Amino acid sequence: MLLERRNPAHLDPRPASFAALMEMYEDNYLALRRLCPEPAGLPPRSVSRVAGALDLHLEVLERTRYTTTLHLTYHFDHQGEQRRQPDMRVRMFHDAHQAEVLELHCRRIGEDLAAEMRTGHPGLLCRWRHNRFLYKWLRYCLRQGHRFRADAGPEVVALD
Repeated sequence: MLLERRNPAHLDPRPASFAALMEMYEDNYLALRRLCPEPAGLPPRSVSRVAGALDLHLEVLERTRYTTTLHLTYHFDHQGEQRRQPDMRVRMFHDAHQAEVLELHCRRIGEDLAAEMRTGHPGLLCRWRHNRFLYKWLRYCLRQGHRFRADAGPEVVALD
């Protein structure tokens, strides 16, 4: 008898449900806490440097009692112009242990509208795509060894 192995819902390319999106938010929060173990103690801007990898830039945009809003990006030089990609703003909800991508810009096509009608959650597909990207990107950064610590060890450079 073969056992069927199922991937977590948030690894599927299409959203299964609003509950699966909330599960992905929780997983993203845990990954962000591995990347930034003490978000309250981080300097306003810092860079994580890892040999053989792009520098990962972090800016703390806002801190409140229950949330921290971060900006994560790489800086690329393109024909003398600096570009930021991906250019993500993420809000961490410390009380709910969730992290969500902010400032979503999605095109809506017929297939997307049909998916939203089936799930009953407007914008679900758009939020799914952005947060699934964050899910994958955070794990990539962690595998490379990126970390932001309040004590700003040798691999983290505070920019302020």
